[in-house]
Amino acid sequence: MDHYDDDMESAGANSYSDVEDIGGDDDVEDTEGHDDEGRLHEEDIIQSQKGYVVLKEEDIRRHQRDDIGRVSTAFSISQVEAIALLLHYHWHFGKFEEEWFSDEERVREAVGILKEPVVDVHGQKLIQCGICFESYTSGEIARVSCGHPYCITCWAGYITTKIESGPGCLRIKCPEPSCSAAVGQDLIVKVSKVEDKEKYYRYLLRSYVEENVGRIKWCPSPGCECAIDYGDGGTGSSETSSYDITCLCSQSFCWNCSELDAHSPVDCETVLKWTSKNEDESGNRDWIVANSKPCPKCNRPIEKNDGCNHMTCSSPCKHQFCWICLKPYKDHLACNRFVHDQTEDTRKSIQNEIVRYTHYYLRWATNQSSRLKAMSDLEILQSVQLKELSDTQGKPETEFEFIVEAWHQIIECRRFLKWTYVYGFYLPPREHAKKELFEYLQGDAESSLDRLHHCVETELKQFIHKTDADSTKKFDSFRKKLIDLTSVTKKFFENLVTALENDLADVTHKGNESAAQGSDFSLYHQMLNTQLSYGEGFVEEWLEDYSDVV
Repeated sequence: MDHYDDDMESAGANSYSDVEDIGGDDDVEDTEGHDDEGRLHEEDIIQSQKGYVVLKEEDIRRHQRDDIGRVSTAFSISQVEAIALLLHYHWHFGKFEEEWFSDEERVREAVGILKEPVVDVHGQKLIQCGICFESYTSGEIARVSCGHPYCITCWAGYITTKIESGPGCLRIKCPEPSCSAAVGQDLIVKVSKVEDKEKYYRYLLRSYVEENVGRIKWCPSPGCECAIDYGDGGTGSSETSSYDITCLCSQSFCWNCSELDAHSPVDCETVLKWTSKNEDESGNRDWIVANSKPCPKCNRPIEKNDGCNHMTCSSPCKHQFCWICLKPYKDHLACNRFVHDQTEDTRKSIQNEIVRYTHYYLRWATNQSSRLKAMSDLEILQSVQLKELSDTQGKPETEFEFIVEAWHQIIECRRFLKWTYVYGFYLPPREHAKKELFEYLQGDAESSLDRLHHCVETELKQFIHKTDADSTKKFDSFRKKLIDLTSVTKKFFENLVTALENDLADVTHKGNESAAQGSDFSLYHQMLNTQLSYGEGFVEEWLEDYSDVV
């Protein structure tokens, strides 16, 4: 137990509850995310099924308070001591549980929560402060577990200086240079000004996230104050684990590498390789090798910009040569006879690799651009267009949630599709069967997404300001079409995700047959093979109604 004077004991009795009084609304915190019987709400269950939970500030505070209470109860110590213990072990309960029960005294000494004081001033009428050396009554003196006495004024100055220095104030030690006793939260609460208390509470709250390495992280989106609790899944021990996170602010990112964009189906190492390749200036040198040839005399690279093969190097070289065989043009004879040239093979190989890289990069970049545009369009829809639609259609804004869902589907599918092109770029050339199946599934998913994107992007505009008599009937048709397109696109991408998660190995017999048929295999047959559960006759009806976009 900590050794304070009697008034400090009473002040510390509810020390952690003071955090709640300043840090948030206590009246709702204990039930946040729970019903009256303490059961999780449905949204929390859904989040848990994803393998992670998004925590708002009040959730973080509740989790922190629960951990402190759990340690206090398990080890029969005060909450002040529990806080010091958890801070020392970076909020990892499992790290010190075994150590505590095997050698409690050693752990107490390391943390600075001593059982017995090293200085005992009980019974003294006047006690000398160890900083200002003035004498004070016991009521004007405060001590921590070591027993070194200091007056309230000196404590206040000392603690204020530590708080102003930053998060290090969470681990304040006794002012005695040779003493490592921890200064508890209750003393900080007692002697600090309100603004200093608020800073301390903020540091304490943030430490629960920032020091809980491997389990909790802040959302990297600027301005977002949510944290992600990944639990045991954050260790990355499972090779099949998905690190894709979507915060309440709609920001998606990778838990493992903190890339500000979730990047499934490719792993973090592949993303790093791709990013490095995009930024590598050697691409310029590759272009020179592929699109130019060195002057046979001065070796400067020359680009052919006319049709004639008679080349003249620039001044001062002025060497004239044949572009085809690089021999001097004087007395040049026909160079149509084939002679194997290793240099030419290398040049063609580099040229083909550049063409291949450009193919995948352009589609990667285009999908990213389309995704950003979709995010912008969604923002316009929610801030402006929903109200306009509500006015023109005479319906509440909640009736148009299907449009919001379509945009969310587009944004997520564009993100995933973007990274499938990186997956395709690094797919080993020898994996011919996988490549065919991958490109088939990717192509169908992309075609479906393009139809959905086109529908919501172009056809919605006619209903924003239009109020003619046929508008309502046409809008109902648009609603049905958009909902169906959203469902079909979701199914296509679910198939693609499943296939890539299984490394294109666990595909059904029908799926293999479909891939073998190549691009001639129609959307109609793919929808049948994916066994969409929309009821009998849905496919035929859908194709009949929307043949203009299929």
